[in-house]
Amino acid sequence: MSHPISTSVLKAAKTLSDAVDALDFAEPTTHIYNPLTYAWAGHRSYLEQHANSKKKVIFMGMNPGPFGMAQCGVPFGEIDLVRDWVGVYELIGKPENEHPKRLIEGFACSRSEVSGRRLWGLFKERYPDAKDFFTDHFVANYCPLVFMEETGRNRTPDKLPAGEVEALYAVCDAHLRALVDALNPDWVIGVGAFAEGRAKLALKEYDVKIGRILHPSPASPAANRGWGEQATKQLKALGVW
Repeated sequence: MSHPISTSVLKAAKTLSDAVDALDFAEPTTHIYNPLTYAWAGHRSYLEQHANSKKKVIFMGMNPGPFGMAQCGVPFGEIDLVRDWVGVYELIGKPENEHPKRLIEGFACSRSEVSGRRLWGLFKERYPDAKDFFTDHFVANYCPLVFMEETGRNRTPDKLPAGEVEALYAVCDAHLRALVDALNPDWVIGVGAFAEGRAKLALKEYDVKIGRILHPSPASPAANRGWGEQATKQLKALGVW
């Protein structure tokens, strides 16, 4: 019997998946991966196990990384941490229009999702038993899609033209509100400025506190100088930890 909270979250994820699949994106975006379809087994396992209780905190990233959620269906999904700590290990399918430079290998992916290694690594360090983390915390992404250019270069949602993001953000906002309705958190913490900004707009009618931690991306020089310590300091300053 699935839990009523995880049932609501699963339904919201399905609604989001169908809604983003109906959207159109023009060049230079040439390839779009929706892990809520081909990696649904991984995402469903994650939601069924960990989105089944009220949370104190939802951490929210921007969109899937090519070696993380794109491979396993779990936000910030560094493979070994997802398998061995988060407890998700499923057979993953293939996206419809796969880019030859961005192959989906599922749990056989040997590339590291550095942001995920840092994020989940910090949580594992603080909560050696994942159950203790997921009692009060949950990790989500704002947008479920991976956008790529002809070369295989990653294209983040904030780089899309205004006409495309309007429709995309509308469905992602609706999903975030559904997630907050289901999990009833005290806090939504944006992992990076983009996610914090979207949360503030989507949840302006909500009685929920919004904060931010530094994004763990290796592309951020600040994040390469002891990201875990900085994020912990930020969460303590906010009163989240």
